[in-house]
Amino acid sequence: MFNKTEIEQQVAEFLLQIKAIKLQPDNPFTWASGWKAPIYCDNRITLSHPTIRTYIRQKLTVVIQEEFGAIGCIAGVATAGIPQGVLVAQELGLPFIYVRSKPKDHGTGSLIEGEIMPGKRIVVIEDLISTGKSSLQAVEALRNAGYEVAGLAAIFNYGFDAATENFKQANCKFFTLSNYSALLKYAEKHQYISADDVDLLRKWRVSPETWGQ
Repeated sequence: MFNKTEIEQQVAEFLLQIKAIKLQPDNPFTWASGWKAPIYCDNRITLSHPTIRTYIRQKLTVVIQEEFGAIGCIAGVATAGIPQGVLVAQELGLPFIYVRSKPKDHGTGSLIEGEIMPGKRIVVIEDLISTGKSSLQAVEALRNAGYEVAGLAAIFNYGFDAATENFKQANCKFFTLSNYSALLKYAEKHQYISADDVDLLRKWRVSPETWGQ
């Protein structure tokens, strides 16, 4: 069995260390959704750090083996889930495909790229879960293509109630290496943020769509 708490804290440390996660309670970011947020996460940065990239690949592999059992394929979610998915598929010696955000507007008009193998049990790889909607669109596309989706694994999860509910409604199990609560615990302990910041950051997570208005 893997040590879940140990992995959560180690991944939180890595993401803060390389600034894949930035915490700015006093100078919030604006997300693509228009939400104001005291945090920004870009897990693509992990790909530039071989030691961290290897750790994430290995832990995602262990999680898949222990949480989802025997599978026959790995799928990445475009775009940030593609490189992580390829690394995991290589580690497991499995076929890899990826799911586009929308069908391409030329050629075959494919939504899923790679050889389609209906009936295979598959795990979806994401880099980040916010509300889970884009991830679950990929899950739906794979199910429509005939795959049995065992679940989804990702690097980081903001821990929104909406995401938990969305995955529950879709009947899709998911697991992440680290999460927002673990991040705050590590960040406060190692003085990335103050105790006052922690309170503000917790309030944001409760109502992110109205925070900062």
